[in-house]
Amino acid sequence: MKNIYVRTISGLVFILIMVTSILWGAISYIAVVSCIIAIMLHEYLKISVPSGMHMEKLLAIMSGMLLFMTSAVSMQYRMDFRFILPVIIPIIMIPVSLLSGKEKEGYRGYAFMLASIIYIALPFSLLNMSVFDMFGRYDGKLLLSMFIVLWVSDIGAYCFGMMFGQKNGHKMCPSISPKKSWEGFFGGLLSALVTGYILSETGMFRFGIFHSIALAAVISLFGVLGDLVESQFKRNFGVKDSGSIMPGHGGLLDRFDGALIAFPMAVIYIELIIR
Repeated sequence: MKNIYVRTISGLVFILIMVTSILWGAISYIAVVSCIIAIMLHEYLKISVPSGMHMEKLLAIMSGMLLFMTSAVSMQYRMDFRFILPVIIPIIMIPVSLLSGKEKEGYRGYAFMLASIIYIALPFSLLNMSVFDMFGRYDGKLLLSMFIVLWVSDIGAYCFGMMFGQKNGHKMCPSISPKKSWEGFFGGLLSALVTGYILSETGMFRFGIFHSIALAAVISLFGVLGDLVESQFKRNFGVKDSGSIMPGHGGLLDRFDGALIAFPMAVIYIELIIR
C-alpha cells in the first residue's frame, strides 16, 4: 500500500512539472527538457557503456543537450542553420578522447554513445517543430496534447490489461515484456482514439477530427513499440529500471520510453501529411 502512495505522488509530481514547464513558456520548456535529456542520456550510458570513460560520457551528454538547445533557439529566433554546426564538435571529440583508453572497451562504448544521441536527443530535438511556428512563436498546447494521448494510452493499456489480459489474455511479446497483452494493447489504442477525438473537439488538436484521431493512433501504436524497445534494451543488460530518480517508477528513461519512438513519428505525420 505504501508503494502505491509513493508511486502515485511521484507520478503526480512528474505530471505537474511537465505540464507547468510546457505551458509556462519557451524558457521553462527548454530548461526542463534539457535537464530531462541529460538525465536520460546519463541513465542510458550508465547501463550500456563500460565503467569509467567519464570524459566520453560527458561529451555525449553535452552533444545531446546542445543538439536540443541549439535547435530550439534556432527555431525560436529563426537563426541560420550554421549555428547548429558547433553541436558536431563534442561528437567528433568522442572518438578522439578514446585514444587514451583500451581499444576494445572504448569502441564498444563509442557505438552506444552515438546511439544515445540518436535514440534520446534527436527525438526531443524534433519536438521543437511542434512548439515553435514558422515565425518563432512558442505554443506548448500541441506537445502537451501529445503527452496526454500517450499517458491516457498507457493508462488504458494498463487497465484493460489488468481486467482482460492477466489470466486468460494473449501475451504480446512474452520474451521482452511478459506482462503486456494484446487486450491491453487494444485497450490503450481505443483510449488514445477517444482522447484524440476529445482533444479535437476541445481545440487542443487543431487538425480536424480525422487527423486528430489518426495522430492519436500513431502516438499509441509507436508508443507501445518505444516501450518494447526500452524493455529489450534493459533486458539485454540485465537491468530492471533505468534509474531511481522517480520513486516507484524507476528512471526518466522508463517514463519517456514510448515518447522516444512515438513523438518523432507524430512530428513526421504532422509535417508531411497534415501540413
